[in-house]
Amino acid sequence: MGNPIGFMELERVELDYEDPKLRVNHHREFVQYLSPEKAKRQAGRCMDCGTPFCNNGCPVNNVIPDFNNLVYDLDWKNALDILHSTNNFPEFTGRVCPAPCEAACTLNYNDLPVGIKSIEQAIIDYGWKHGLVHSKPSAIKTFKKVAIIGSGPAGMAAAQQLARVGHSVTVFEKNNRIGGLLRYGIPDFKMEKSHIDKRVLQMENEGVEFRTSVLVSSEKNVDKLAGDINKIISAKEVLREFDAILLSGGAEQPRDLPVPGRNLNGVHYAMEFLPLQNKINAGEVLPHQIRADGKHVVVIGGGDTGSDCVGTSNRHGAKSVTQFELMPIPPDSEDKELVWPYWPQKLRTSSSHEEGCDREFAIATKEFIEENGKVVGLKACKVEWKGKKFEEVKGSEEIYPADLVLLAMGFVSPMSYLLDSFGVIKDTRGNASAVCEGDKAYQTNVKKVFTAGDMRRGQSLVVWAIREGRQSAKAIDEFLMGKTSLTN
Repeated sequence: MGNPIGFMELERVELDYEDPKLRVNHHREFVQYLSPEKAKRQAGRCMDCGTPFCNNGCPVNNVIPDFNNLVYDLDWKNALDILHSTNNFPEFTGRVCPAPCEAACTLNYNDLPVGIKSIEQAIIDYGWKHGLVHSKPSAIKTFKKVAIIGSGPAGMAAAQQLARVGHSVTVFEKNNRIGGLLRYGIPDFKMEKSHIDKRVLQMENEGVEFRTSVLVSSEKNVDKLAGDINKIISAKEVLREFDAILLSGGAEQPRDLPVPGRNLNGVHYAMEFLPLQNKINAGEVLPHQIRADGKHVVVIGGGDTGSDCVGTSNRHGAKSVTQFELMPIPPDSEDKELVWPYWPQKLRTSSSHEEGCDREFAIATKEFIEENGKVVGLKACKVEWKGKKFEEVKGSEEIYPADLVLLAMGFVSPMSYLLDSFGVIKDTRGNASAVCEGDKAYQTNVKKVFTAGDMRRGQSLVVWAIREGRQSAKAIDEFLMGKTSLTN
C-alpha cells in the first residue's frame, strides 16, 4: 500500500479532454492521458482493501491493487508485467472499456473510485514509449496447427496465447485489416488503429500468421462478396488442415427496425456507416461514403454504438444530431447501498454527447417519412412500460426531420454462415452453443472446433472478449497437449 492514507487525503484525478469545438475537426484521440506523476497520485488513492472487489469486477481479473502499488513506486516494468499477466491488450481496454472495475472499487461505496482505467492506460502507454513491450516467441514448437477465424479481441488474445506456447497459429480475417470491431466499429477518436497495428507486428514476430481478405465458409450458402474478400476457403478445408479451430467471428447480425419506410434511401445500420470513416482515415479511397454533412441525423439506439454514430456525425458536420432511446431516462446517480459493487444503471453522458446531441428517452419510431424515395423525417411517439410491453402515450406523436437515420440498436447474434458451414449447433439466441467451464470448455458439438467471444456469449465488451480468448486458448492447448501451462 503505497500511501496508507491516500484515499482520505487525495481526490480522484480526472482526465482532461480537448475542447469539443476543436476535437470535432479531426478523428484523432483527444484525451490527455495521465503523466507518470499524475498516475502515481491516482494510484495513491488505492486502499489495498482486504477484499479487492475491483479484481472480480474486472472480467479479466486484473491484479489491480498490485499494479497500483507498483505505479505509486514508479516501478513501471513490474507494473506492466503484472498487467500483462491477465490482459494481453491493456491499450485497448484502457481506452474503450467502461471500467466495471471502478464500479466495484471499495472506495466507490461512499466516494469516487480510484481511476483504475486511467492507471492501466498509463502503464501500457509508458511501456510502449520506453521499450518495455517485447515480442515473446516460444522457445519450443509443438507442431500443432490452430486456425482462428475472426481477428477481433477474442481471436487476437487466443492467437497470442497459443503462439507463446509453441503452436502454429493462423488467423483468418474476411476484412483487409486485422482487428474486427476494434478496427471497423470503434471510431479512431476513441482508439487510433496504430495500437492494433503494433500488436499485430508483435504477434507476427511471435509466429502468428495473419491471412486477411479471406472468408471461411461454404460456397453453397455464401456468394463471394464484393469489397475486401478475395478468397473463400471451405470449412472442410480448414478442418482437414488444422488440429484445432477457434471460431471468434463476433456478433455481427444487427437488430433491425421493421417499420414502414425501413427500406428508404438514407436509413442505414450503424455498421454500414462507421467502418467507412475508419477506412477513409486509414487512407483507403472509397467510391461512396455515407456521410452526415449538413443533414438532420437521427440515431436510434442509446448505447455505445449510437454514441459513436453521434461523434462521427458531428465530425462530418451534421446540421443536427438526435439520439433515440426506447428505455426511460435513468437516474443521474445510482443507489450505491443497493447496487454496489455491481455495474449500476445510471445516466451516462459520453464525450460524443458533449460535442452536440439532443437525447430523447422513452421514445419509439413508428414510421419513416418519404420524399422521392429518400427519408426526410420520421414519426415517433413517447412510450411507457405497462404490464409486459411498451404502450404509446396518447397525444405524444411527433415528426422529426431526418435526412440520415442510423440504426444502432445492438447485435442479436453472429452471422449464421460461419456456424452453419462447420455444422455448429446454436443456442436459442443464435449464438454458438458452448459452455465456458469444465472438461468441454469452449468446445462446440463439432470435434476440434471451439468458439469464444461474442460469437459464443453474444454482444459484449472488449474486455470480455479478451477474457474468452485467453480462456479458450487454455482449453485448446489442453485439448492438443493433454495439459496446459496457460492461465486464465
